[in-house]
Amino acid sequence: MLGNSSISRVFFGFLFVVWITFCLTLVDVARSQQPIPLSVVKLWASAFGGEIKSISAKYSGSQLLQKKYKEYEKSVLVEEIDGLRLVKKLAKDMEEMFHKKAEAMRRLVEAAEEAHLQHEDDPELQYEYFNAVLINEVDQEGNSVELGQEFILQPNDHFNDLSVNISLSVVQVPTNMYNKDSAIMNGVYWSEALNKVFVDNFERDPSLIWQYFGSAKGFFRQYPGIKWKPDEHGVIAFDCRNRKWYIQAATSPKDVIILVDVSGSMKGLRLTIARQTVSSILDTLGDDDFFNIIAYNEELHYVEPCLNGTLVQADRTNKHHFREHLDKLFAKGIGMLNIALTEAFTLLNDYNRTGQGSICSQAIMLITDGAVDTYDAVFAKYNWPDRKVRIFAYLIGRETAFADNLKWMACANKGYFTQISTLADVQENVMEYLHVLSRPKVIDQEHDTIWTEAYIDSTLPQAQQFGNMGPVLMTTVAMPVFSTKNETRNKGILLGVVGTDVPVQELLKTIPKYKLGIHGYAFAITNNGYILTHPDLRPLYETGKKRRKPNYSSVDLSEVEWEDKDDFLRNAMVNRVTGTFDMEVKKTVDKGKRVLVMTNDYYYTDIKGTPFSLGVALSRGHGQYSFRGNVTVEEGLHDLEHPEVALADEWTYCNTDLHPEHRYLTQIEAIKRYLTGKEPLLQCDKELIQEVLFDAVVTAPLEAYWTSLALNKSENSDKGVEIAFLGTRTGLSRINLFVVPEQLTNQDFLTAEDKEGVFNADHFPLWYKRAAEQIPGTFIYSLPFSSGTENKSVVLASTAIQLSDDRKSPIVAAVGIQMKLDFFQRKFWTASRQCAALDGKCPTSCDDDNISCYLIDNNGFILVSEDFSQTGIFFGEVEGAVMNKLLQMGSFKRVTLYDYQAICKIYAESSDSAHSLLDPYFAFFAAVKWILTELVIFLVEFNLYSWWYSDLTVKAQRAMLVPCDTEYPAFVSERTIKETTGSLHCGDCTKSFVIQQIPSSNLFMVVVDQECDCTSATPITMEPIEIMYIESLKCERLKLQKDRRRPDSCHPFHPEENSRECGGALGLHPRLPVVLLLSLLLTLFPR
Repeated sequence: MLGNSSISRVFFGFLFVVWITFCLTLVDVARSQQPIPLSVVKLWASAFGGEIKSISAKYSGSQLLQKKYKEYEKSVLVEEIDGLRLVKKLAKDMEEMFHKKAEAMRRLVEAAEEAHLQHEDDPELQYEYFNAVLINEVDQEGNSVELGQEFILQPNDHFNDLSVNISLSVVQVPTNMYNKDSAIMNGVYWSEALNKVFVDNFERDPSLIWQYFGSAKGFFRQYPGIKWKPDEHGVIAFDCRNRKWYIQAATSPKDVIILVDVSGSMKGLRLTIARQTVSSILDTLGDDDFFNIIAYNEELHYVEPCLNGTLVQADRTNKHHFREHLDKLFAKGIGMLNIALTEAFTLLNDYNRTGQGSICSQAIMLITDGAVDTYDAVFAKYNWPDRKVRIFAYLIGRETAFADNLKWMACANKGYFTQISTLADVQENVMEYLHVLSRPKVIDQEHDTIWTEAYIDSTLPQAQQFGNMGPVLMTTVAMPVFSTKNETRNKGILLGVVGTDVPVQELLKTIPKYKLGIHGYAFAITNNGYILTHPDLRPLYETGKKRRKPNYSSVDLSEVEWEDKDDFLRNAMVNRVTGTFDMEVKKTVDKGKRVLVMTNDYYYTDIKGTPFSLGVALSRGHGQYSFRGNVTVEEGLHDLEHPEVALADEWTYCNTDLHPEHRYLTQIEAIKRYLTGKEPLLQCDKELIQEVLFDAVVTAPLEAYWTSLALNKSENSDKGVEIAFLGTRTGLSRINLFVVPEQLTNQDFLTAEDKEGVFNADHFPLWYKRAAEQIPGTFIYSLPFSSGTENKSVVLASTAIQLSDDRKSPIVAAVGIQMKLDFFQRKFWTASRQCAALDGKCPTSCDDDNISCYLIDNNGFILVSEDFSQTGIFFGEVEGAVMNKLLQMGSFKRVTLYDYQAICKIYAESSDSAHSLLDPYFAFFAAVKWILTELVIFLVEFNLYSWWYSDLTVKAQRAMLVPCDTEYPAFVSERTIKETTGSLHCGDCTKSFVIQQIPSSNLFMVVVDQECDCTSATPITMEPIEIMYIESLKCERLKLQKDRRRPDSCHPFHPEENSRECGGALGLHPRLPVVLLLSLLLTLFPR
């Protein structure tokens, strides 16, 4: 019995322990599911907000600056900006600038044509000229090499300190041409007359950069003279005749059908040459041209089946798309040329009737190894007697058995015939068609001025680094040069093209940024709707900063102003209308991670004398107003000449480029000389200078204020605040350091390295723009995304200064501070330990293990977290479940954004052999291998060629960056929601949280219960997602042709044109009947 009693006591004791444990567990669960006290979080937020605002206001001097501007409130004139008047004024200024460049080119044209008129060709001419590659080169004995005489080169600051000769030009000859060829020697000789005009142009307009003459013979004369350096292969692949400015100036817009023979006889090397020929033809097509490619054997094969029966614009994207399809061409079967010609003529005729395309010149490019007939029945039906469609025939291979028929077709249709035997022959032979198409323009003597789209020149990589900014966008103005000799009039001989580059930066200098406001900007587009300049154009890859994106020069306005779904703004500008438009826009800032939602008013007009249209965007609200203050020149200059005062580097207060003696002046020095009358030739913006003087006077007291703070050793003893700064709407800035420069945590801030943190030609600093969108009197805090590791991290605080409390008041300035991140975080953790308990024992604090405290900004980025590695990360990646709930509750909203200039990484199989053949120079060197087998040429063309390269083909997976469209989110807090509590279910538990706004800031404290595990919830990220288009939609996008305006000039044919000069081939002797028939045809149909 005793044993049983003991067992009973043990059993009941065990039950008692279980019961106690259960009860304690219930208590813990109940405690874990209790909501976090809102009052406590509110206390923490209030304590932190009060202290951090006090620090920010004190060290920035915001209240003092606001007071100083208020003192001038009654004497300042506030005006509403007349956007339409402004855009017309800017367009007029740009028109004058463009006109000066065009006039310089006209003087070159006149000089070139006169020099050629006076010159008689001498086949035996020997002439020493300055060869761009050979100048200053010596042989092993120290003697100058042939064409390598001494050429004086000196660094010139106008050309970015490159060594140039501003008295003489140099001549570049493509590697594949003989630099002492008779035609080149004669052309170089008479074009020496341009040297004098180059120098005269530069003296008249010192803002000019490179001037040049591209000869139809292939040489390129460039001023100022500079030494060219071949690439690592000893090659200079540049051929001026292949440049867009040359082709646009030389020819009229055109519709082109390329017919490629893929019959069985085209196997091997012939098909490779044919592919390269197609690629070279595509190189000669520009944005005003339209094309399609059809392969034929016994059937027709559109290279892009989706584009059956239509033409597409020859922009970079479309040409790249077709090039990718060239590898899919395979030779087999029998070539039925009559079917192909019929299709080409029908397509050109039908497409012309739609009113689309160039509505100018038309051509069929025939690439084949022979034709068994002349197909005169097809030509008689579709092209005679008007012969509006020219035929350009390219005979591939060495055989000439069927060459007669091909030449007959070309000559009978105002075209040109040529034979291409090797890959090295391709480019030179393709170029011949350009001279034929230029004949009508030459006979008409129409010197049309053309302007190219924006592009980054790669002619001289070392010469395109203007302003130490890396590769820069530019446009080219060009004009054709004709032979004016009477004896060659009907031959329409094009001598070449003259041109000069105009950096887009030059356009931006004509735009007064201070008149556009904080978020305002100017932009320009071409007749095709492509961007010439726009602050959202990103032509380079983000990484490396020097590589061009494949389609950078054909970014459409609709791809950056994408909120305009109906293309109203774009189409109005393309059609050169003057008008206004408004829409809500979502502008990204801070490397695309933040978004500002605002309403823009757009004003637009055309730039006369060019194919460009100009637009101005002004943001609603403070962006609609400007103001003018007034102070004396004496007091303004006194306060402007302070060592801590700086002006925006890329703004034009005074134009110091017009006269060489002014180029060494800083903007402040130029202003002083202008106002004191020491430099009467200086051209300055009088209104901007007056406003700069006003800002200098009003902001001057801050210097003394900051100095007093720095001298007070008891203040800022832990050196948490490092910099105080201000900027005004006139581009004036002041900086004060509270620590020595070597102790600065972020050395790049407010320097040229900090692109988004300083005034640029097209935008205000990021801290200024974001502060302007905050409620007046509040600070905006952010962690720069460029900040690195813990000891390099800082927090920026800035606030906007308004002229008055009126809603129409413009933002006159912004001030701020840079503080150490650890200093900022210590203030937060100290505040989060406070409570209202009398005994000081707080029941809850951020130190507790069961809660996590975060400080996030209005875009959801973490500034403070217990885990330091989470600093700068989007909150949704850390607390996905909570962020999702905040979105559902409306505390934050998701804004969907689109990037039509994105670059995506893909992985593709690569081959190291075949694709390199599409480069004519690499192809040329590769061709050495098969030259050795010429004795058995038929084997080379069919089997040996493929065998020779088979061992060089290495398949590998490699990453490629390709253009793509992406969609990505940004997040913005809802201003009306100051605080809220919430809970969410995660499995068997409930997670609670509190979000509380930090007073007078853009920050929120978020306190999250960590007893309930929600880590299984999907994180919310900001990663972009590529927009994948289904095949049918891809096809529709290829076919889509947006509104465009055709060039005003068109010269498709001329009645006096001599079309008998239509090419030939080595060893070609036309049969007599063919010659007689051709002569009869030309007599009957002289047009």
